[in-house]
Amino acid sequence: MRSTAMKPMLWRLPAYFPPGFPNPTKSLMMRYLFCVSVLLFYSDPTPRNQSREEGGVMSDMVHKDIKLVLPDWLRGGPIETKIRNGTYENKESEAAHQRVRSGMRVLELGAGLGFVSAICARKAGADRVVCVEANPRMLDALRENLRLNGARDVTVVHGAVVNGSYDEDTVLFRAGDLFWGGTIVETGTDLNNVVEVPALRLPDLLETHRPRLVMMDIEGAEQYLFDARWPKFVKFVVLELHPSKYPPQTIQKIITCMSKSGLTYDPVSSNGRTLGFKRLPRKT
Repeated sequence: MRSTAMKPMLWRLPAYFPPGFPNPTKSLMMRYLFCVSVLLFYSDPTPRNQSREEGGVMSDMVHKDIKLVLPDWLRGGPIETKIRNGTYENKESEAAHQRVRSGMRVLELGAGLGFVSAICARKAGADRVVCVEANPRMLDALRENLRLNGARDVTVVHGAVVNGSYDEDTVLFRAGDLFWGGTIVETGTDLNNVVEVPALRLPDLLETHRPRLVMMDIEGAEQYLFDARWPKFVKFVVLELHPSKYPPQTIQKIITCMSKSGLTYDPVSSNGRTLGFKRLPRKT
């Protein structure tokens, strides 16, 4: 069946062209070519999650309305693929959308590219967000992505998060080829690609910034941060579990610590390995 959706518009076209201009409605072929040219002119050749290239050099990509740039060493790898196909940090970003509110203080541990940081800044206000990143190779891209998304006022802190009993000022950190491969180096392991970064004690971070929401994706180092109760001003915690890096008993320890801290399972921000907690209401 021939479509007639464009017919009324095509039949009025002669009125819009100067005398002597070829009439695009005289033949079926002219009508077809005209319709194709209009569609090509108004269509955006770049999908929402695909990078734009200018002169062969990648500029920014857009994922869930957040602009992102990648450092050279991440281009062409699985992180770029996840951004292009729209699957990059979907669970964490959904948790942020569900729990972050205007004016809420947010502390993000393991900011990476700053994708979740930018979402939190958009919802809470950039000056209400503090993001921590241990990998020194990520810092320039993190700051640039915050700038691209109007979140210059987010506080960026460089360092690896450790528990309150850690008594050194620095910690060894392996900056992996993928930023999610970066992790704190345990004693006795290979020291290849290892750098020394500031050690940031969790109790000090919490007391200094007093966040209402803590988001955490620190590639297994979460196993060290649930030995002591968390303060009452923390109302929500969302963390990415890494079961391949510790035994099931560690997950049980995390849940027990949250329970002793007055926080319970939050189905709103939980999804698979993304585990959310919310503070229980006070008894009346």
